[in-house]
Amino acid sequence: MKVYISRIIPKEGIEILQNAGLEITQYSGKTEIPSTELIAICNKHDLFLSVGNNTIDRTFLEACKHLKGIALMSVGYDRVDIAAATALGIPISNTPDVLSKATSDTAFLLILAVSRNAFYMHDSISKKQWGFFEPTANLGIELYNKTLGIFGLGRIGLELAMKCKAAYNMPVIYHNRKPNKEAEKILGAKYVSFDELLTESDVISVHANLSDQTREIFNKDAFSKMKHSAIFINTARGGLHNEQDLTEALEHKKIWGAGLDVTNPEPMAWDNPLLNMRNVCVLPHIGSATIETRAKMAITAADNIVAAMQGKPMPQVIDKQVYSIRK
Repeated sequence: MKVYISRIIPKEGIEILQNAGLEITQYSGKTEIPSTELIAICNKHDLFLSVGNNTIDRTFLEACKHLKGIALMSVGYDRVDIAAATALGIPISNTPDVLSKATSDTAFLLILAVSRNAFYMHDSISKKQWGFFEPTANLGIELYNKTLGIFGLGRIGLELAMKCKAAYNMPVIYHNRKPNKEAEKILGAKYVSFDELLTESDVISVHANLSDQTREIFNKDAFSKMKHSAIFINTARGGLHNEQDLTEALEHKKIWGAGLDVTNPEPMAWDNPLLNMRNVCVLPHIGSATIETRAKMAITAADNIVAAMQGKPMPQVIDKQVYSIRK
């Protein structure tokens, strides 16, 4: 059987596929593959390991309904029509759990960087602005005992909350579709309404899935309810915030600052005004970008591909109902 991989992935994943006897084709280009071309390629393969921003919509799925499985090398699956895949009997898997620590580290990094204007002050050195000392200039804010608000308290949010609690004794409040009893037991986290999350948090960190219900939920109205001293962090999906509204909130000092590992749209334009703001730190979607985590993601995706090749359920299949349909 043949598997197509839409990026070069760590060798740990390749070795698993090779040991299973799969014939592997990897895309080595530096631009996104057009949808029509991706369909044509996948029609010559039995399995698809999807890495990057491939849109796996109904059009793609109906054109490639012969595929025995599609493994995403990501946690998010907002670019995939899961309902259509299930209806067509194509199992789709992702890579949950393995990147929780790395992504929470990135969120923690952004909180610290924003609170101390770190990126802006770094740039001031290259602009020859490091000189005369002013005791009241370029001041940051401390995080000790400040309230951390988590929007989407799942695995990643829990990892971040534990870091913030341990390092800065930050009380944790959160808003989910349903209460997270584990987090409440471990951290004493308090479940609140969305409005309460906005008004009570000193730092809001976003870790929810992107859906029709959450798309641009952090907009002008949401930012207007936040504390003027609040920090907004998004390491989940850029579509969860309205970037123009965020820019205006920062320009008019409605909130203190923002840290983004994801942008809306993505990638961000090089001349985006957020990149030159004092209290803003932006990273190019590197939440899972560690040697260890990317290797684990490749292994998980490869294991899912091998299971599909062997006619077994993918360990991380997103919609288990697909197997009843396939029968």
